[in-house]
Amino acid sequence: MATTNLPGIFNTVAPVLDHYGYAAVAGFLLLENFGIPLPGETILIAAAVYAGAGKLNILIVWTVAVVASVIGDNIGFAIGHYGGEKFVKRYGRYIFLSEKRLAAAQNFFNKYGGPVVTIARFIAGLRQLNGIVAGTAEMRWRTFLLFNIIGAVLWVSVWSGVGYLAGSHINTIYQQLRRFEGLALILVAILIIGHFGLKLRRKH
Repeated sequence: MATTNLPGIFNTVAPVLDHYGYAAVAGFLLLENFGIPLPGETILIAAAVYAGAGKLNILIVWTVAVVASVIGDNIGFAIGHYGGEKFVKRYGRYIFLSEKRLAAAQNFFNKYGGPVVTIARFIAGLRQLNGIVAGTAEMRWRTFLLFNIIGAVLWVSVWSGVGYLAGSHINTIYQQLRRFEGLALILVAILIIGHFGLKLRRKH
Protein backbone atom coordinates (compact mmCIF):
# COMPACT_ATOMS: atom_id res chain seq x y z
CA MET A 1 0.00 0.00 0.00
CA ALA A 2 1.36 3.39 -0.95
CA THR A 3 2.02 5.76 1.92
CA THR A 4 -0.49 8.55 2.55
CA ASN A 5 0.60 11.58 4.56
CA LEU A 6 -1.35 11.83 7.81
CA PRO A 7 -1.45 14.96 9.97
CA GLY A 8 -0.38 15.25 13.61
CA ILE A 9 -0.76 12.28 15.93
CA PHE A 10 -2.27 10.14 13.18
CA ASN A 11 1.09 9.90 11.46
CA THR A 12 2.35 7.73 14.36
CA VAL A 13 0.20 4.79 13.24
CA ALA A 14 0.86 5.25 9.51
CA PRO A 15 3.63 2.59 9.24
CA VAL A 16 1.42 -0.07 10.86
CA LEU A 17 -1.55 0.92 8.74
CA ASP A 18 0.55 0.96 5.57
CA HIS A 19 1.84 -2.54 6.25
CA TYR A 20 -1.21 -4.34 7.69
CA GLY A 21 -4.21 -2.34 6.46
CA TYR A 22 -7.54 -3.67 7.74
CA ALA A 23 -5.79 -6.19 9.99
CA ALA A 24 -4.17 -3.30 11.88
CA VAL A 25 -7.58 -1.73 12.51
CA ALA A 26 -8.99 -5.06 13.71
CA GLY A 27 -6.01 -5.87 15.93
CA PHE A 28 -5.72 -2.47 17.59
CA LEU A 29 -9.44 -2.17 18.32
CA LEU A 30 -9.80 -5.75 19.51
CA LEU A 31 -6.95 -5.38 22.00
CA GLU A 32 -7.89 -1.87 23.11
CA ASN A 33 -11.47 -2.86 23.84
CA PHE A 34 -10.58 -5.55 26.34
CA GLY A 35 -8.24 -3.35 28.32
CA ILE A 36 -4.87 -3.03 26.59
CA PRO A 37 -3.97 0.68 26.23
CA LEU A 38 -3.48 1.00 22.46
CA PRO A 39 -4.39 3.98 20.22
CA GLY A 40 -7.47 2.32 18.75
CA GLU A 41 -9.31 5.59 18.17
CA THR A 42 -6.27 7.01 16.39
CA ILE A 43 -5.88 4.10 14.00
CA LEU A 44 -9.62 4.07 13.26
CA ILE A 45 -9.58 7.73 12.24
CA ALA A 46 -6.34 7.26 10.28
CA ALA A 47 -7.87 4.32 8.39
CA ALA A 48 -10.90 6.48 7.57
CA VAL A 49 -8.60 9.21 6.23
CA TYR A 50 -6.93 6.54 4.08
CA ALA A 51 -10.36 5.51 2.83
CA GLY A 52 -11.13 9.11 1.93
CA ALA A 53 -7.90 9.16 -0.08
CA GLY A 54 -8.89 5.95 -1.88
CA LYS A 55 -6.36 3.69 -0.12
CA LEU A 56 -8.96 1.66 1.81
CA ASN A 57 -12.68 0.97 1.54
CA ILE A 58 -14.67 2.90 4.15
CA LEU A 59 -17.39 0.23 4.42
CA ILE A 60 -14.80 -2.44 5.18
CA VAL A 61 -13.07 -0.15 7.68
CA TRP A 62 -16.42 0.49 9.40
CA THR A 63 -17.40 -3.19 9.49
CA VAL A 64 -14.02 -4.39 10.73
CA ALA A 65 -13.96 -1.68 13.42
CA VAL A 66 -17.47 -2.45 14.72
CA VAL A 67 -16.91 -6.21 14.83
CA ALA A 68 -13.47 -5.91 16.48
CA SER A 69 -14.79 -3.43 19.07
CA VAL A 70 -17.74 -5.63 20.02
CA ILE A 71 -15.61 -8.78 20.24
CA GLY A 72 -12.94 -6.99 22.26
CA ASP A 73 -15.44 -5.64 24.78
CA ASN A 74 -17.01 -9.08 25.13
CA ILE A 75 -13.60 -10.61 25.86
CA GLY A 76 -13.21 -7.97 28.56
CA PHE A 77 -16.67 -8.82 29.90
CA ALA A 78 -15.74 -12.53 30.07
CA ILE A 79 -12.50 -11.67 31.91
CA GLY A 80 -14.41 -9.61 34.47
CA HIS A 81 -17.31 -12.05 34.78
CA TYR A 82 -15.38 -15.31 35.06
CA GLY A 83 -12.16 -13.99 36.57
CA GLY A 84 -14.01 -11.91 39.13
CA GLU A 85 -12.76 -9.10 41.32
CA LYS A 86 -9.81 -11.11 42.63
CA PHE A 87 -8.42 -11.54 39.12
CA VAL A 88 -8.96 -7.89 38.22
CA LYS A 89 -7.48 -6.64 41.52
CA ARG A 90 -4.45 -8.85 41.00
CA TYR A 91 -3.72 -7.91 37.39
CA GLY A 92 -5.62 -4.62 37.04
CA ARG A 93 -2.54 -2.54 37.76
CA TYR A 94 -1.13 -3.55 34.39
CA ILE A 95 -3.99 -1.71 32.68
CA PHE A 96 -4.16 1.12 35.26
CA LEU A 97 -7.25 -0.30 37.00
CA SER A 98 -6.82 0.24 40.74
CA GLU A 99 -9.19 -1.15 43.39
CA LYS A 100 -10.64 2.32 43.98
CA ARG A 101 -11.26 2.90 40.29
CA LEU A 102 -12.83 -0.54 39.98
CA ALA A 103 -15.16 0.03 42.94
CA ALA A 104 -16.24 3.47 41.69
CA ALA A 105 -16.85 2.15 38.18
CA GLN A 106 -18.83 -0.84 39.49
CA ASN A 107 -21.10 1.39 41.55
CA PHE A 108 -21.64 3.63 38.55
CA PHE A 109 -22.51 0.68 36.29
CA ASN A 110 -24.87 -0.76 38.91
CA LYS A 111 -26.57 2.59 39.36
CA TYR A 112 -27.13 3.55 35.71
CA GLY A 113 -27.08 0.19 33.93
CA GLY A 114 -26.77 -0.45 30.20
CA PRO A 115 -26.65 3.16 28.88
CA VAL A 116 -23.32 3.60 30.70
CA VAL A 117 -21.82 0.98 28.36
CA THR A 118 -22.77 3.13 25.37
CA ILE A 119 -21.60 6.41 26.93
CA ALA A 120 -18.31 4.92 28.13
CA ARG A 121 -17.42 4.03 24.54
CA PHE A 122 -16.80 7.71 23.84
CA ILE A 123 -14.53 8.34 26.84
CA ALA A 124 -10.85 7.37 26.69
CA GLY A 125 -9.96 5.21 29.68
CA LEU A 126 -13.52 4.09 30.29
CA ARG A 127 -13.68 2.65 26.77
CA GLN A 128 -10.79 0.29 27.50
CA LEU A 129 -12.24 -0.87 30.85
CA ASN A 130 -15.87 -1.00 29.78
CA GLY A 131 -16.23 -4.77 29.39
CA ILE A 132 -14.10 -5.75 32.38
CA VAL A 133 -15.97 -3.49 34.77
CA ALA A 134 -19.39 -4.56 33.45
CA GLY A 135 -18.35 -8.19 33.93
CA THR A 136 -17.22 -7.73 37.52
CA ALA A 137 -20.35 -5.67 38.25
CA GLU A 138 -22.35 -8.77 37.19
CA MET A 139 -24.33 -6.93 34.54
CA ARG A 140 -26.50 -9.27 32.48
CA TRP A 141 -24.62 -10.28 29.35
CA ARG A 142 -27.58 -9.65 27.04
CA THR A 143 -27.96 -6.13 28.40
CA PHE A 144 -24.23 -5.52 28.02
CA LEU A 145 -24.20 -6.93 24.48
CA LEU A 146 -27.11 -4.75 23.33
CA PHE A 147 -25.67 -1.49 24.62
CA ASN A 148 -22.16 -2.53 23.59
CA ILE A 149 -23.28 -2.98 19.98
CA ILE A 150 -25.15 0.34 20.03
CA GLY A 151 -22.07 2.07 21.44
CA ALA A 152 -19.72 0.44 18.94
CA VAL A 153 -21.90 1.38 15.97
CA LEU A 154 -22.23 4.99 17.13
CA TRP A 155 -18.56 5.40 18.09
CA VAL A 156 -17.19 3.86 14.90
CA SER A 157 -19.67 5.79 12.76
CA VAL A 158 -18.70 9.11 14.33
CA TRP A 159 -14.94 8.74 14.09
CA SER A 160 -14.79 6.93 10.76
CA GLY A 161 -17.18 9.52 9.31
CA VAL A 162 -15.09 12.39 10.64
CA GLY A 163 -11.87 10.87 9.29
CA TYR A 164 -13.37 10.05 5.90
CA LEU A 165 -14.85 13.51 5.34
CA ALA A 166 -12.21 15.67 7.03
CA GLY A 167 -9.15 14.49 5.09
CA SER A 168 -6.14 16.74 5.65
CA HIS A 169 -8.09 18.86 8.16
CA ILE A 170 -8.59 15.93 10.53
CA ASN A 171 -6.01 17.02 13.12
CA THR A 172 -7.73 20.37 13.77
CA ILE A 173 -11.21 18.87 13.79
CA TYR A 174 -10.13 16.02 16.07
CA GLN A 175 -8.70 18.42 18.64
CA GLN A 176 -11.97 20.34 18.71
CA LEU A 177 -14.09 17.19 19.08
CA ARG A 178 -11.92 15.86 21.90
CA ARG A 179 -13.14 18.80 23.97
CA PHE A 180 -16.57 17.19 23.99
CA GLU A 181 -14.96 14.00 25.31
CA GLY A 182 -13.59 16.04 28.18
CA LEU A 183 -17.05 17.43 28.89
CA ALA A 184 -18.49 13.91 28.85
CA LEU A 185 -15.86 12.79 31.35
CA ILE A 186 -16.72 15.72 33.62
CA LEU A 187 -20.40 14.75 33.40
CA VAL A 188 -19.57 11.17 34.40
CA ALA A 189 -17.48 12.44 37.33
CA ILE A 190 -20.37 14.66 38.48
CA LEU A 191 -22.79 11.72 38.34
CA ILE A 192 -20.41 9.52 40.36
CA ILE A 193 -19.88 12.23 42.98
CA GLY A 194 -23.63 12.86 43.14
CA HIS A 195 -24.29 9.15 43.55
CA PHE A 196 -21.92 8.85 46.51
CA GLY A 197 -23.19 12.13 47.93
CA LEU A 198 -26.75 10.81 48.02
CA LYS A 199 -25.53 7.63 49.72
CA LEU A 200 -23.79 9.65 52.43
CA ARG A 201 -26.90 11.79 52.99
CA ARG A 202 -29.05 8.70 53.41
CA LYS A 203 -26.63 7.24 55.95
CA HIS A 204 -26.70 10.41 58.01
